[in-house]
Amino acid sequence: MTTTLLPVVQNGIQSYLASIRRIPVLSAEEEYMLASRFRDHGDLTAAKKLISAHLRLAAKIAFSYRFYGLPLEDLISEANIGLMQAVKRFEPDKGNRLSTYAVWWIKAAINEFILKSWSLVRIGTIAAQKRLFYNLRKIKARLGLYGDSSLDADSVKEISRDLNVPEEDVTEMDMRLNGDVSLNTPVFNDGYAERQDFLTDEANIENDLADRQESNIRLQLLAQAMEKLNEREQIIIRARRLSETPDTLDALGERLGISRERVRQIENRAIEKMTQYIQNRC
Repeated sequence: MTTTLLPVVQNGIQSYLASIRRIPVLSAEEEYMLASRFRDHGDLTAAKKLISAHLRLAAKIAFSYRFYGLPLEDLISEANIGLMQAVKRFEPDKGNRLSTYAVWWIKAAINEFILKSWSLVRIGTIAAQKRLFYNLRKIKARLGLYGDSSLDADSVKEISRDLNVPEEDVTEMDMRLNGDVSLNTPVFNDGYAERQDFLTDEANIENDLADRQESNIRLQLLAQAMEKLNEREQIIIRARRLSETPDTLDALGERLGISRERVRQIENRAIEKMTQYIQNRC
């Protein structure tokens, strides 16, 4: 099964959404029959019908990642790849619907794409930022805060303490996420998706599994990249990039017996080496 089975997102998001909305939804019986034909006989036509019928689900999940600063077309394409993997591994006899099973694969594919796209210099802060991203929207939803309703100072302090992130990060993220005027406000003019579609469940095991997988991959990449550095480079990267309270150039220079400018040069060189290593691996 190849990506040629997927429609290409090339004529704009609006036209793409319009085209996938016209694809009929499968009944449970139709889904089981198609999945069985693909599993037992390798019927690619059956696989294509399964994928096509779930493209709306993939697009909907992709929209929930739109604040990561990546092109929406790319997110949808990665979501479609995850959907293909789900169809490939789906076991219809287990009694679950494909949509339930596919959610995890779609999110995992998008998470992996985000990991590859984010720059190395953000690795040290991804975990905290992602925790803030996912939880701030849920907290604001519980408080009934949408649109221009910003968090007050007390709320910012409470969220900062609960999520263990700086208050300024809470304020900045709140500003980035602002604009959720109403739960029923359409995201696009054609009414394809509403704001409420992007509120995540408090107990979403698919999110937890995907987060765990992404965290493991990120940590492995970081550890492997660190091994490519010499001892002094490792000391500087840990102190400057991977510490909750980064050392200053002056403090490190005094500790290592070199100038602050030399520390800066070694740090930049180490970052370049790690970035090159991760890019080669990805």
